[in-house]
Amino acid sequence: MKNEHEISVEGTLSIEEGLSMKEGLSMEEKLSMEEKLSMEEKLSMEEKLSMEEKLSMEEGLSNEEKTFTREKALIKEKASIIERAFVKEKASVKVKRPKKESPAQLLPYERFLRFGAESLTEAELLAIIIRTGTKEKSALQLAEQVLKLARYPKEGLLGLYDVTVKELQEISGIGEVKAVKLKCLAELSMRINMSRARKGMNFKSSGQVAAYFMEKLRHLETECVYLVCLDVRGRLLCEKRLSEGSVRMSLISPREIFIAALANKAVNIILIHNHPSGDPTPSLSDRELTDNVRELGEKMDINLLDHIVIGDKRYVSFREAVWQQQ
Repeated sequence: MKNEHEISVEGTLSIEEGLSMKEGLSMEEKLSMEEKLSMEEKLSMEEKLSMEEKLSMEEGLSNEEKTFTREKALIKEKASIIERAFVKEKASVKVKRPKKESPAQLLPYERFLRFGAESLTEAELLAIIIRTGTKEKSALQLAEQVLKLARYPKEGLLGLYDVTVKELQEISGIGEVKAVKLKCLAELSMRINMSRARKGMNFKSSGQVAAYFMEKLRHLETECVYLVCLDVRGRLLCEKRLSEGSVRMSLISPREIFIAALANKAVNIILIHNHPSGDPTPSLSDRELTDNVRELGEKMDINLLDHIVIGDKRYVSFREAVWQQQ
């Protein structure tokens, strides 16, 4: 460490060197040199004062206190360096704002949350149910494949009711769990439609009865026969399935119909069955069976109010189309 005498001597030498150099310089250079020399003198004085202050502070401190003071100053200096670096880095970082996606670029689930279910296509609604896809295909692409399984004349989601679990599993990415979910969706859809139709239904209205059974029967590929039992006020007692599968309406015995009617204490009955072809026009066998049941019912005081044949979104009522013409 330099003492005061050495610092003053160095300062004097630097001044003399500066004066000797001024002789060979121009006026502007001399002025610039004088400014530099005056700054050096000022800095040397400040260094001297700072050193004197430090020495005077350390004279009254013990060795432990001196060490602590120096460590504290070092920590402050490091903290200051870190803070400056952080501020500089923060200033250099550019905030990236997310790009606005158009509705077409959103996933079905995101579109649902943002715009509602009514804005989604049938494929997008199914994709949310399917949830996950495969490495090769997204859930939306799987949903589109499922909808293609629908057979004419039933298309889209309506055709899903007729598709079997086995057929669904033939699609790569649709396993047993997803296939069962899709069939449950079709069944729930049908029951919701039936529940709406049944609420406040007047069974004396052929149109209302047909609407109630339409979604249940129009999808079937085989004939299915239902018996509706009513009390004396026309209120529903029960609806009973008499047959399903390959059994034709002509093979249904009037005996079976009235056994079920008597068991449920019915006063009035309605027969409903479907035509898998989609055409609800009654066949000759349909007419013969209906006439037999009507005649027997009159003798047993159990009235056949109507026989409704269900097609694809169409129906024929014997009471409306046949009996009124007789």
